Amino acid sequence: MTKPTERLEKLGITLPAVPAPAGSYIPARRSGSLVFTSGQVPFVDGKPAALGKVGAEIDTGQAADLARICALNALAAVDALVGIDSVAGVVKVVGFVASAPGFTEQPKVINGASDVLAEIFGDAGRHARSAVGVAELPLGVPVEVELVVELTES
Repeated sequence: MTKPTERLEKLGITLPAVPAPAGSYIPARRSGSLVFTSGQVPFVDGKPAALGKVGAEIDTGQAADLARICALNALAAVDALVGIDSVAGVVKVVGFVASAPGFTEQPKVINGASDVLAEIFGDAGRHARSAVGVAELPLGVPVEVELVVELTES
């Protein structure tokens, strides 16, 4: 079986540096065989990759790309805490989408996160998920994603 680090390399994906928390929390926390990440926003090089509401300033495709960035930021937090090769699988993804009135494609947006997890972990990347439309997100970003992953037995 291919390790996640090997899949990342094959896919040409480099996990980013863990974004600094914007408040009084930590990026990820282990509890038994699970790691829970804090909500991760689409930061690239320490700055939001985009601002605005999905369905207004941001379209669904662009928002899905931003959800992918969020998932990679969450994986970076997991990697910094326990090492990504210790992940047995993704248990749950929760995605929040700052939605313009009438926007209902939140699941398509969060597919950006789900799809990259499947690329990296294969079947072990299949997960339960929530995709929720919200009025506002921190800093005015359009998407936020959090993960729960299960660790291998060691």
